[in-house]
Amino acid sequence: MSGVLNEHFATNVYFDRTFDRDAAKILPGEYYYTGKDMLIVTVLGSCVSACIRDRVSGVGGMNHFMLPEGDTDSPVSASARYGTYAMEILINDLLKAGARRENLEAKVFGGGKVLQGFVNMNVGERNAQFVRNFLKTENIRIVAEDLNDVHPRKVYYFPRSGKVLVKKLRQLNNNTLVNREQDYANRLQASNVSGDIELFS
Repeated sequence: MSGVLNEHFATNVYFDRTFDRDAAKILPGEYYYTGKDMLIVTVLGSCVSACIRDRVSGVGGMNHFMLPEGDTDSPVSASARYGTYAMEILINDLLKAGARRENLEAKVFGGGKVLQGFVNMNVGERNAQFVRNFLKTENIRIVAEDLNDVHPRKVYYFPRSGKVLVKKLRQLNNNTLVNREQDYANRLQASNVSGDIELFS
């Protein structure tokens, strides 16, 4: 399926010595969920991550996505479809793993103003507004957020307990994050959203 960009289940799992547990690192366009006592980590610039968990069972996960630039006036723009897909695939996998919809809660992060190449509208602000609106529509309560600002963030999420540690990256020693997000944004602009996903209860 050339020209199509999907959310991908993250495969970078390693043992984190600092936190003494297995950890999954997710990159732009990836997500991860687990019922184990693990850590999920990502670094966000303009992108947004939703950390969603069942507060009773501890099954939880995180995604990492960006709305591509697009027709912001259209109520069903390609960019909104992409963000919806990124959210729904995580929620559906959590429900399949035993989470109950009425127990879901979310913490949301990112949306920093770190990419200079977007002229129409600050993509970070659009990402932040999108994730808030989506969760409100789905009746998933946001229990914590750290959105917008100008700093990239490193997010450590412990789904079993719901704990999140956020480190603001005030100095970037290299351009890895910006380059990674710019490349991801370029791929999004050149690709289609594939597949229709419906949320099931």
